[in-house]
Amino acid sequence: MSDRTIWITGASSGIGEALAARFAQEGANLVLSARRESELARVAQRCRNKGLSADQVLVLPLDVTDWDALPGAVQTVLDQFGQIDLLINNAGVSQRSLCVDTDMSVYRQLLDVDVLGQIALTKAVLPHMLARGAGHIAVTASVAGKVGAPLRTGYCAAKHAVMGFFDSLRTEVEGQGIHISTIVPGFIRTDIARSALDGDGKTSDMEDEDIINGMDVTDCAEVVVKGLNSKKREIAVGKGKEMAALWVKRLSPELLFRLARAPR
Repeated sequence: MSDRTIWITGASSGIGEALAARFAQEGANLVLSARRESELARVAQRCRNKGLSADQVLVLPLDVTDWDALPGAVQTVLDQFGQIDLLINNAGVSQRSLCVDTDMSVYRQLLDVDVLGQIALTKAVLPHMLARGAGHIAVTASVAGKVGAPLRTGYCAAKHAVMGFFDSLRTEVEGQGIHISTIVPGFIRTDIARSALDGDGKTSDMEDEDIINGMDVTDCAEVVVKGLNSKKREIAVGKGKEMAALWVKRLSPELLFRLARAPR
């Protein structure tokens, strides 16, 4: 990825930050986007500490739900680096609430951020890649995009939608030189549970033992970067029982449904 331009959304923490740090080691030009500019500045400094020059890191604050701002953001990246080689759609928010307790506004927010925001930015970048006949688009989906789980009805719905959209997009553009990768993390040690939405749309600030005991985020980034470098179409990454659920879903959906059922 040396001298390639990589745009990462959700780059202010978690998997996005870890990917930025890992790609910095390869000498990539980085575009770091999220809503929290101060955290992006911190991540940018971390990337420069790994050897990137100041002009190799562009801090570009962005809310992916602000669709009107996306064309201008794309132009800003092109003005600085000339091209976009890899877009990693990593912005997202999770959920921790029962369906019966979840306001419809929370479902709308989950879909706006986790699905429509990813689609909107992809559509803004795609014409540039098609004109070049080259490019790579990735999205951070989830095991929750293949397996249902309690307290995550909206999150699972969003991630299932993401998987469907990008798998379908691949059929349209792969023959035109555009690679599409879906990243399928299991439990990764990040702040995703603490920053998840509760039924009223507030930050849940919940501890999640599965997340606490999950894969180290740096190890996760290593797996993901290797998969992206090899143009892998689907990159499963994790170490716990949730990864086995991917195979059980394929082999015996009925068994998985019984195992995943929340206790009364």
